[in-house]
Amino acid sequence: MTDLKSRLGEAVAAAFAAEGVASDKVRVTASDRPDLADFQSNAALAVAKAHGTNPRDLAGRVAARLEGHPDLTSVEVAGPGFINLVVSPAALASRAAEVLADDVHRGAAPVTDSRRVMIDYAGPNVAKPMHVGHLRSSIIGESLKRLFRFRGDQVWGDAHFGDWGFQMGLLIVALADEGGAEPFMADGDGPFPADSPVSLEDLERLYPQAAARAKEDVGFRDRARKATAELQAGRPGYRALWSHFVAVSRTALEREFSALGVTFDLWNGESDADPLMAGMIADLEAKGLLVEDQGARVVHVAGPGETRKKKLEDGSVVEAPSPPPLLVVSSEGSAMYGTTDLATIVDRRNRIDPQLILYVVDERQAEHFEQVFRAARLAGYAADGELEHLGFGTMNGPDGKPFKTRAGGVLKLHDLITTATDKARERLKEARLGDDLAPEAFDDTARKVAVAALKFADLSNARTTSYVFDLDRFISFEGKTGPYLLYQSVRIKSLLRKAGDAAPTDTPIRVDEPAERDLVLTLDAFSGAVSDAYDKRMPHLVAEHAYRLAQSFSKFYAACPILGAEDAAVRASRLALSQATLAQLELALDLLGIATPERM
Repeated sequence: MTDLKSRLGEAVAAAFAAEGVASDKVRVTASDRPDLADFQSNAALAVAKAHGTNPRDLAGRVAARLEGHPDLTSVEVAGPGFINLVVSPAALASRAAEVLADDVHRGAAPVTDSRRVMIDYAGPNVAKPMHVGHLRSSIIGESLKRLFRFRGDQVWGDAHFGDWGFQMGLLIVALADEGGAEPFMADGDGPFPADSPVSLEDLERLYPQAAARAKEDVGFRDRARKATAELQAGRPGYRALWSHFVAVSRTALEREFSALGVTFDLWNGESDADPLMAGMIADLEAKGLLVEDQGARVVHVAGPGETRKKKLEDGSVVEAPSPPPLLVVSSEGSAMYGTTDLATIVDRRNRIDPQLILYVVDERQAEHFEQVFRAARLAGYAADGELEHLGFGTMNGPDGKPFKTRAGGVLKLHDLITTATDKARERLKEARLGDDLAPEAFDDTARKVAVAALKFADLSNARTTSYVFDLDRFISFEGKTGPYLLYQSVRIKSLLRKAGDAAPTDTPIRVDEPAERDLVLTLDAFSGAVSDAYDKRMPHLVAEHAYRLAQSFSKFYAACPILGAEDAAVRASRLALSQATLAQLELALDLLGIATPERM
């Protein structure tokens, strides 16, 4: 199924080729003057000079070749060589019928060649409660997983659980000092207690205390480093204690992710790469990549004298040193953060062999991933283009700095979701929405409104940009917000319920009124929005489409009587358009990870 823009693009390219002009600059875009045309091509201005011809004359010859095209009512040349294209009502009606009948993709085209894709997102850690800093990675990664799967790729979402670093040694030593880990401190193979010696509250208390102490107490820090090395070396008691840390943490994390509608196909932790570590280090050494450096062992990932361009905060670009070496083994003998990431690539190749791995991680980690990716390519663990870091900006407070609580601390994700849900209940009651719902249904709707507010506020911004957190604005039922989109979908559902039976997919659709034309053209644009979001790894393009579609329907609803249409055929056609809109809007929202309620 091909959208109108693509079909017209092929027709215009063929017309230019018939005039002896074959160029990748020949394309069709939505008109920037919708009062004059539906689509336009400015290609004549871009290619005429290279072919020694006048752009308006070239545009005129191309327009003449397009006359009589079955999808077009008119083709006109404007200004110095713009080609304006107006789509015929019949073509619009046919396209609307395609969208309505396509109960899987709703007018969007799948990829031609599917790939095995792994998406690494969220990055939760043992003993560290989820906070607002995890929000963007979780939301963006979930949306990309859905988007890539929707287009036809085979996709695995991996939480990449942080369960194997220095924080494990900190927790072991801190708990031992409190006397809570005595049975696990013994040498030998156990047996060790099956019941956890810690609760989630214990872990949340112990970790920050231990991390702070390690900064001041060298002896404590050294003991924690030793414990980390012994854990990674396989000491049974430490492994048994560690398994309790992991189990307790994961239970809490799954609760938070479930509340956000975020799921994973894999919960592989850094520990899953541990069995491969020794072999990988030996392989790096055999390939001459691993070298000694001040007692540590590193991989030099930059070429001799290599520099790179770096963009500063003011937008200027300067020459900067190449990335430093990747630290593989510390002077204490412990595997490092980068080592685990490198071994994880090897592990993923062995288990799944993905053709593409996307890392949805804060932009501030860009240099780290550049080091790891370069090392992976040098070692032959990945080829060019198989590893991508999809960095993102921060969620900021009114001061423009990363969001904090009023007390200056980091807000826990559980508290954020609870606050948003409470606010959603207030807004629903203020707007007299959901008054006729049972308490359980009302609470379910409030949760959906809260999650829609948080997710759409994030995903309506380009992934690479930062944005200011403003819950009062996000949770409004007016403007460019998630709750507004939910309200529009519920309004269409209410309309269809009042109409009785849904319009059959073979209902003849008529496109006569300007608002009908605008709505169908917006429905047609879904395929391009999905394709662009996929290619650019930018979910906000789907969010933009969802908002435009809701606006187009609102205009259509106001301008074109539906249930009150005097002509039965017009009524049926407009119900069919409403049905197509609802289906595509809900699909777009689902790609963003947003669920819609049935009623409000």
